[in-house]
Amino acid sequence: MAENVDEWAAHGQKNIFGQEVKVVEMQSEAGAAGALHGSLATGALTTTFTASQGLLLMIPNMYKLAGELLPAVFHVTARAVASHALSIFGDHSDVMATRQTGFALLASGSVQEVMDLGGIAHLAAIKSRVPFLHFFDGFRTSHEVQKIETIDYKDLENLLDKDAVQRFRSNALSPEHPVTRGTAQNPDIFFQAREACNKFYDAVPEVVAEYMAEISKLTGREYKPFNYYGAPDAEHVIVAMGSITESLEETVDYMNARGSKVGIIKVHLYRPFSPKYLLDVMPKTVKRIAVLDRTKEPGALGEPLYLDVRSMFYNMDNAPMIIGGRYGLGSKDTTPTHLKAAFENLMSKNPKNGFTIGIVDDVTFHSLTPTEEINAAPEGTTSPMIPRSPAVLQFLT
Repeated sequence: MAENVDEWAAHGQKNIFGQEVKVVEMQSEAGAAGALHGSLATGALTTTFTASQGLLLMIPNMYKLAGELLPAVFHVTARAVASHALSIFGDHSDVMATRQTGFALLASGSVQEVMDLGGIAHLAAIKSRVPFLHFFDGFRTSHEVQKIETIDYKDLENLLDKDAVQRFRSNALSPEHPVTRGTAQNPDIFFQAREACNKFYDAVPEVVAEYMAEISKLTGREYKPFNYYGAPDAEHVIVAMGSITESLEETVDYMNARGSKVGIIKVHLYRPFSPKYLLDVMPKTVKRIAVLDRTKEPGALGEPLYLDVRSMFYNMDNAPMIIGGRYGLGSKDTTPTHLKAAFENLMSKNPKNGFTIGIVDDVTFHSLTPTEEINAAPEGTTSPMIPRSPAVLQFLT
């Protein structure tokens, strides 16, 4: 991403303010985050790009950027964080490490969504003053060659809150109007000052929803903080975010065409988490929900998205059964065959919680075994899929 921006700047391409973007390469991601913090403090709209361990090096500065309400935007190709081994491939373990920093987290699930929602991260950060981390799956999305429709800079400029830009610039550090920042606070006031940010976060879901409505008008593609896809009267629903949602859509079509009543909820605005917008799209008929996370938190009662959804329904009358599972760590393939197994588990008499799909767990036995291999591609799609016997299928999955 930075390479493309550098190339555009080198050829004189201008942004919506009519300026050539200045690109600076730092020695490390920690240095980049520090320079970005300083740049924003002096009134320059600034963004950066990173992933995995690089994102973790930026976390200390992320707390400061959020605490000072600076409209930073990080574009992150979500990738695995090295644990028992290094993996340069995709999952959400890096993004999930930033949940407490105060950044808003915005997820895209396809190359087209990256185009459509990437601008929203900038627009919403400027208007709300809350910094945004816009993420999409490493390799599965970031390295995918795909034809998309682009949004014209002029259309994005028309959506920009220019008064908010002016307020941001007027708040910049300057010797002409000196202010005190970066203080140390004692127990008498720190807690109160920390709570003072609440109103800014309360406003973020509405800001994002408004911009999504505008982008939907421009593109004809409907975006909401949470999007629903599937049967209007679905009884079994999967909640997930990222590139898995495209495979889930195909799986939902395949199963509904054969008499099931299933659906998916695609998470776009993950932080701040808005129960209002999730419940707005959740079918009233839902009886059971499976939440899929692309990360693992050893020792936790469940993964982050699963715990958020469970918390939302806690103490609610007639709450559906909610289970969670893991998929796709280190870019492990997750196909409609595996996703159908997740739906079948959800529909079973005693659904397994804390399950895994896409692997055979012969150590702790959390994995689901697919009952059949399916091809959920739309009819007429050319596919290299080779029919396999059940015995070979079990070995491969």
